[in-house]
Amino acid sequence: MKRRNFLKLGAAVSALPLIPSSMLAADKLTALKKNGEILTAARWGILKASVKNGKIVKSAPWKIISKIPNTLQNTMADLVYNTRIKAPMVRKSYLADPDNPKPELRGLDEWVEVKYEDAIKLVARELKKTREQKGADSVFAGSYGWQSTGNVHVSRTLLHRFMNLTGGFTGVTGDYSTGAAQVIMPHVTGSNQVYEQQTSWPVVLENSKVVVFWGLNPISTLRVAWTSSDEQGFKYFEQLKNSDKEIIIIDPIKTVSGKYFEGKARWIAPRPNTDVAMMLGMAQHLYSQGKYDKEFLQNYTVGFEKFVPYLTGQSDGAAKTPEWASEICGISADVIKELAIKFYENRTMIMAGWGIQRAHHGEQAHWMIVTLCAMLGQIGLAGGGFGFSYHYANGGAPTCAGGVIGGMNAASVGIVKDGKFLGLAQDQKQGGEAAQAWLVNTAKVAFPLARIADALLNPGKTIDANGAKITYPKIDFIYWVGGNPIVHHQDTNTNIKAWRKPRTIVVNEIYWTPTAKMADIVFPTTTQYERNDITMSGDYSNMHIIPMKQVVAKQHGAKDDYQIFTDLCKAYADGLAEVYTDGGKTEMDWIKEFYKGAAGAVNANTALGIQMPSFEQWWEKNEPTEFYETPESAAYVSFEDFRNDPVLEALGTPSGLIEIYSDTIEAMNYKDCGAHPMWFEPVEWLGMKDKPAKFHLLSLHPLDRLHSQQSNTSNRKRYAIADREPVLINTEDAKELGIKQGDLVRVYNARGEILAGANVSDDIMRGVVQIFEGAWYDPNAEGLCKNGNPNVLTIDLPTSELANGNIAHTALVDIELYKHKAGEDIKLTAFMPPKGAK
Repeated sequence: MKRRNFLKLGAAVSALPLIPSSMLAADKLTALKKNGEILTAARWGILKASVKNGKIVKSAPWKIISKIPNTLQNTMADLVYNTRIKAPMVRKSYLADPDNPKPELRGLDEWVEVKYEDAIKLVARELKKTREQKGADSVFAGSYGWQSTGNVHVSRTLLHRFMNLTGGFTGVTGDYSTGAAQVIMPHVTGSNQVYEQQTSWPVVLENSKVVVFWGLNPISTLRVAWTSSDEQGFKYFEQLKNSDKEIIIIDPIKTVSGKYFEGKARWIAPRPNTDVAMMLGMAQHLYSQGKYDKEFLQNYTVGFEKFVPYLTGQSDGAAKTPEWASEICGISADVIKELAIKFYENRTMIMAGWGIQRAHHGEQAHWMIVTLCAMLGQIGLAGGGFGFSYHYANGGAPTCAGGVIGGMNAASVGIVKDGKFLGLAQDQKQGGEAAQAWLVNTAKVAFPLARIADALLNPGKTIDANGAKITYPKIDFIYWVGGNPIVHHQDTNTNIKAWRKPRTIVVNEIYWTPTAKMADIVFPTTTQYERNDITMSGDYSNMHIIPMKQVVAKQHGAKDDYQIFTDLCKAYADGLAEVYTDGGKTEMDWIKEFYKGAAGAVNANTALGIQMPSFEQWWEKNEPTEFYETPESAAYVSFEDFRNDPVLEALGTPSGLIEIYSDTIEAMNYKDCGAHPMWFEPVEWLGMKDKPAKFHLLSLHPLDRLHSQQSNTSNRKRYAIADREPVLINTEDAKELGIKQGDLVRVYNARGEILAGANVSDDIMRGVVQIFEGAWYDPNAEGLCKNGNPNVLTIDLPTSELANGNIAHTALVDIELYKHKAGEDIKLTAFMPPKGAK
């Protein structure tokens, strides 16, 4: 271990107070601090909360890591006090007759407040009825959403634990973020790459000569992490900006990252969805000039010789020359050639974002990046190759040596009969209760997440997915927690129709989000600042173990998800709550258990030089435990072991090598995903004939939100234009349309229409408009979204039969000045409670 890190560790340990555990009673551990500062954590980092008379008056970062501000860290009070659901609520028609609840009135009906105990009984009864009448596969609890910061109060896992123990459910595979890449990459490199550690930043800063941001916007997306941000990424991007590296940004938009690197980086703006064609042009030029690494291709890849006929046009009559690529992507052939040679002659790290694979045929983008990098021959070399997670959760920050805390698990499928919990199905003897296959196997029923609306609308339909056949079940009961699918999913108007199909929808939610308004039964839940928990910072670094102390009292009688599911267990079957809570454990019992497991491992590893204190001492101190990188982690190079020994360190592909040509995918015989990376024309794009609309819409990750989270905070004042979500439009395009900065405009296509505020700028190429995803859907009676949610306009088609990811960045729209119709209601109501709610 580096001496400086050892000294830091010693100083950290010596600073801990030696308080006898007996002096710290359980009630003292959970006592709320009415005045002063409290340390906690969120997805946007480790935070200090300032409270006065039991109210949050300020929140700020625990430490200032870089000069790049993070506005998400200053909104704690808004998140606790704004837009809250204040009581358990049931939709009026559902309460009147759950067997005939008029689902077509979801989102339109009034709401009725009920007692918490009555809501618990209602959900337990209707869930049991659904399983008895229609089987467990009719119960959907995929509930995809962002991780709840904290290892105890993980809403999605807590839901799955409840659903499994009560008999199983239908779930989902994949996610919206990397739906295409996480499926294609195992075929190409043997693992998903998008959620894996990257070549360490110290290696990049020392060895890379050229750094490419391909569809990457880290100055925006590094504001958050899956657990809690360690915030190291900003520090490294600052160092990159101040280095002598050549930085190239390939993106149709000069994003906040492009502006951050203004004067340092070169901006190249291809047409959206044409990245694969641009890369093919580079690859063909390298091949024609003989400037590619034949030895690397021979020793570490398979299938290049089968890819070459496509590259040269021998197989389809179209050589993928820079000139061919230029016609598609809009970048000159000379620039394509120049970039190709530059990448070959200099140690180049291609950092790719995920937006380029959230497009029609999105599987091809990351596959082609790997292929291009294989031709460059730099994979496994210090500072070369590719990385697909530098923009996410601080990938590339070296992994620290220390403890890793445990977390809640989803349990196994349980058996319930006659109101009693009989045990877990896996524990039952063959031929007994386990013979009820619908109980045992239902948890294995899953379909790709991005096909949720398709599944709800088309029960019994069979789709292809990564070599398998999947048949949609008939879903009649949805339980959703920790997510906002009405906002997140593409083609909102079709999605609304889908959500009016099931008989019952239950939502645990903090706020009156569009998804909560589209439910039948709603439980108000706590924010992460109203409960105790424990988490780590750094999805890749494992840098801190953080006490998440409750900051303020639970608001409006809100319950923790853990409490709600415990109470549902009690109502569902005798003996079930005891199993769910593992013998009656409280949140503090779980926190202490997770801490002790990590502390025990740390204290037993004398090489670390750390002695973590008792849980009581640590909790009372209310400071993170910090771990430090090792020389080995600071020197980590992705694929280095594979490059050094491709036999002993073989990849997880069938060949053990990088697969430019996949026999496995070839055998699937999909028309929309071939055996090697290819250019496929998207269903909608700027180069198509007979375009249905004029502009290509890109819906990027927002700067001042996490998807739809924080939509209801004061950050909205920072970015809203005309009190709507802004639409970025090129200056010349706006001039042609008679649109000025600040105008209220209508953005529309055949799928729907929204209102937005015009943001006129040269920071976006002509023919392209951009609206951040995540604005809360707010329709008027005619279906116009008054708040500017771009998913009203996007397409709900799969990337291909292989991955079935979403294609949010493939959509054409038109735009015009808004003309108010007589009697048309455009008053913003997104953040108001629905009829009948307080």
